[in-house]
Amino acid sequence: MKTEQLFKTNATAKAKALSTLYFTRMGFSIIWVTLVAIFASKSPQIAAILLIIYPAWDVVGTFWDISINKGKESLTPQYTNAVISIITTFAVGVALNSGVPAALIVFGAWAGLTGIIQLVLGLQRRRELGGQWPMILSGGQSLIAGIAFAAMAHQPTMGIASLAGYSAFGAFYYLLAAIRLSKTTGVPNTQAI
Repeated sequence: MKTEQLFKTNATAKAKALSTLYFTRMGFSIIWVTLVAIFASKSPQIAAILLIIYPAWDVVGTFWDISINKGKESLTPQYTNAVISIITTFAVGVALNSGVPAALIVFGAWAGLTGIIQLVLGLQRRRELGGQWPMILSGGQSLIAGIAFAAMAHQPTMGIASLAGYSAFGAFYYLLAAIRLSKTTGVPNTQAI
């Protein structure tokens, strides 16, 4: 009985910590989308900085996630995500020297790769916490969006502002996941996706 209670307590603490992380990531995405909407057409320099900041913020969020999950599960997906996001942060900066299309291709590759990782993490966490369908959907959507960004990067209508919808959907999924986790009792529910 003590083991079951300890498991429930640990799962509840993890759910609360992840919920806080997801609410924070949602807030960041909303601010980022707002700034892109304001500056994408008025200041290409600020828009470029915002494009670099997005994967850099993912590094911060990933290390926060790692700190929540230390010692509880394999952290290989999170460390892989952090490395990909660090490389992407620099690669976007370099690609911007060749123009927005090149940066969008890099951003698209990053969105696709990190989408796969998010999908894997959602499926893994589903066993422990349940209610991971927002993260599973978000991972799948990120994979599809990444492919689309890379494929359409050279179209005249594609620009940094095109990424605002991607981030807005990410904010929505983080909100759903945070709400779902804030209701977690700590009892694993593998029936509830």
